[in-house]
Amino acid sequence: MCGIVGYIGNENGVPIVLDGITRLEYRGYDSAGLCFLKSSKIQIFKKQGKVRDLQSLIKKNIIGNIVMGHTRWATHGKPSDKNAHPHMSMNKKLAIVHNGIIENYDSIKKGLVQRGYIFKSETDTEVLINLIEYIKLDSNLSLVEAVQQTLTQVVGAYSIAVISVDDPEKMVVAKKGSPLVIGVGKSEYFVASDPAPFLKFTKRAIYLDDGEVAE
Repeated sequence: MCGIVGYIGNENGVPIVLDGITRLEYRGYDSAGLCFLKSSKIQIFKKQGKVRDLQSLIKKNIIGNIVMGHTRWATHGKPSDKNAHPHMSMNKKLAIVHNGIIENYDSIKKGLVQRGYIFKSETDTEVLINLIEYIKLDSNLSLVEAVQQTLTQVVGAYSIAVISVDDPEKMVVAKKGSPLVIGVGKSEYFVASDPAPFLKFTKRAIYLDDGEVAE
């Protein structure tokens, strides 16, 4: 199983998320990654192997207030650095972490390729974030609207978290058939595959139901 951890608030979320994905190691994984917004850009670190291998890439003075982390168990695409999450959209304005399987990703990918999209990984997740980007731009939608519309076009199970350069104070999450829970703190929020990553910060939790989207 894969694991998702996200943070949005006033504290430095990088160590919080790194600690959080460490607490999800029990779920099993072959790679780990983390991303955050900084200076209107999405910064991504990811690596095949253990969370400690990922930590070796990240400098201790890195600060991010909106951060997403992931531990991946390979489904579409072999274990590798390029297939590890998070994945970024082609124009580098959106990033996603994703648990689950998008069953119709191949047909979606073919349509995006015809529209000029180029893919760097073998994953269904990169297809999903680029579909969100395409729908967002094509229909001039907000991030949450683009995620909602995209999810009507995909078949499969998922829990996702998405961030955008254009909405630097928001994170959009959704689930269907894969667990996702929101931790509610004081002027901060946590997202995780189970409550373990945020229990030392808050005991207030919202469990998303299938088909729900939260901003």
